[in-house]
Amino acid sequence: MPVTVNTFFEKKKRREKIAVLTAYDALVAAMVHAAGADAILVGDSAGMVFGGHDTTLPVTMDEMLYHTRSVVRGARGAFVIADMPFLSYQCGHDEAVHNAGTFLKEAGAHAVKIEGGHDPALVARLVATGIPVMGHLGLTPQSVHALGGFRAQAKTTTAAAALVEQARALADAGCFSIVLECVPSAVAESVTEAIACPTIGIGAGAGCDGQVSVINDLLGLSTGYLPKHAKRYAHFYDDGLIALRQYIADVRSLAFPGPENEVDTTQQRAQKTKSASVDPSTP
Repeated sequence: MPVTVNTFFEKKKRREKIAVLTAYDALVAAMVHAAGADAILVGDSAGMVFGGHDTTLPVTMDEMLYHTRSVVRGARGAFVIADMPFLSYQCGHDEAVHNAGTFLKEAGAHAVKIEGGHDPALVARLVATGIPVMGHLGLTPQSVHALGGFRAQAKTTTAAAALVEQARALADAGCFSIVLECVPSAVAESVTEAIACPTIGIGAGAGCDGQVSVINDLLGLSTGYLPKHAKRYAHFYDDGLIALRQYIADVRSLAFPGPENEVDTTQQRAQKTKSASVDPSTP
């Protein structure tokens, strides 16, 4: 059965964990879908892990639409959530509805994700328009400067209570799920128990209804810093580097290309066939 927004609620009701992964291109999206993920998030984290930026702020609508189209083509039949980039939904509800609708109408996404709990009315309007919305609370990367950096959130009693209320407001407004990023596990559990829609954690403990991970962290397609909340399941970068170095060495030593890598012309094939058909014992 294909995944829909109803699947998220059904899984929460049955206490089945929801597995979400990011993807930014067709090939990786196909891998994620084939592996059986419940949903693919085309995160604006693409700006950092794909585009090389230090934050997600420079990411544009055009870039996110490109990545979303690529993912939809690569993972046909998957439930795809498109991340709305900075300033694509903060500049008025009309513009937000237009931009969110573009992800569904032109890029083929099934839902959008927006950060922050400051505007439940926007969520309600998007949902009323027919656009499913995933919320995002806690560490919201688009607010990195206002938060003073990539820091854990809701660490005080007051902040934790505020987060729970924001989650309730977003759920009441119609979110089909809410990402909780880098908040204490006890706070995430309180949110999970307080709202009807599923919570999807990233650095928020095992008590959430599901988890989302950045694909580059999971596959080892990144270098240097690995967030504490991430787990590396493979070493694609290291393995790829070994393969690339071997290729370069083979080219320089003339080990590649070999005869088996040559593309014969029609004339060369005919000559080889003729030579092979001649009986060497015939005078």
